[in-house]
Amino acid sequence: MTNKVLDRVRDLLPAIRERAVTAEEQRRVPEQTIRELTEAGVFRMLQPSRFGGDESSPVAFYEVIRAIATACPSTAWVSSVLGAHPWQLALFPLQAQEDVWGADSDTLVSSSYAPTGKLTVVDGGYEVSGRWNFSSGCDHAQWAFLGALTPNDQGGMDYLTILVPRGDYRIEENWEVSGLAGTGSNDVVIDKAFLPAHRAYSAAEQAALRGPGQEANPAPLYRISFGSVFSNTITAPIIGAAQGAYDAHIERQRERVRLSYGGQKVADDPFAHVRVARAASEIDAAVLQLERNMSEQLRYAEAGEEIPFELRLRSRRDQVRGTERALYAIDLLFENSGGHAIRKPHAIERHWRDAHAGSVHVINDVERALAMFGKGAFGLEVEDRML
Repeated sequence: MTNKVLDRVRDLLPAIRERAVTAEEQRRVPEQTIRELTEAGVFRMLQPSRFGGDESSPVAFYEVIRAIATACPSTAWVSSVLGAHPWQLALFPLQAQEDVWGADSDTLVSSSYAPTGKLTVVDGGYEVSGRWNFSSGCDHAQWAFLGALTPNDQGGMDYLTILVPRGDYRIEENWEVSGLAGTGSNDVVIDKAFLPAHRAYSAAEQAALRGPGQEANPAPLYRISFGSVFSNTITAPIIGAAQGAYDAHIERQRERVRLSYGGQKVADDPFAHVRVARAASEIDAAVLQLERNMSEQLRYAEAGEEIPFELRLRSRRDQVRGTERALYAIDLLFENSGGHAIRKPHAIERHWRDAHAGSVHVINDVERALAMFGKGAFGLEVEDRML
């Protein structure tokens, strides 16, 4: 199937690549890039058709994200996060969707899912206060998804994703980092804002693959697992960063062969050949597993069948392994590039920094995800809201 958005994005890649340094220096994706990606339809790919979205396959969406990452991983990270949020918003009550897209269907939503704020039940909803970190692309968004905890009737706490408008929070710029510097992942701060009840979505419903928005948005796309969509949203830019480093490395080595005898000697190094082969294979494996799992989930949803829990576990297993594979590949390429790779600005050193920065995201906790798969394989109970 033709990916029309990918065709449009490919035309934008040279300019995005040129702006990669600017993104790092400004610590945010340039506004022009966001406008171009909006016009290309990137942020509508997973958006409901009733609000002008494409309701595309996540496989097609992640293909676009990986392509953007070959040019600028920071831009891809922001595109992936902001582009995945329409999928989650489609699960919220229809009124919440109208709140965001009613006046402008191009409105973007950023996020910070760790439940670090305070949520108090009040008449008609909640009172919200607190600070949330790492809201990537927040400067380009007019709303934010934020994580919060609220007491339940059993004496425990329920996790909610809440939806808050820009007028109710402020952004504090504190994004001074060594990798993914262009993502503008600043803090979101709220001082006592009212949240209507329809702008809250329960993790329990999320884990059960249910959402009040499914009635308004019946497409199979909105019946796959949040844990898989969100986790691959983080891994896809990392895989793309590895592919971008691979492309830059191959181009560099071919150029050295063309220009000098010394380059020929480097290119004839059999150990260099082996490293490149290993890197290429790891990148391919990461992509193939991601695409297989998402396609399989979508097939179950299209058939109106329940997605097997084993498939959800496998999806998380392969997602963290995808990140590991991408890091292994980019490390091989970095080693293979010699001293040239540490010069700034250079695609390999930037992609190496950005990939490693992305790997520390909590969704890439390898042992946690692999342990869940192992427990499931042994027939033990597995509970995790990121499945």
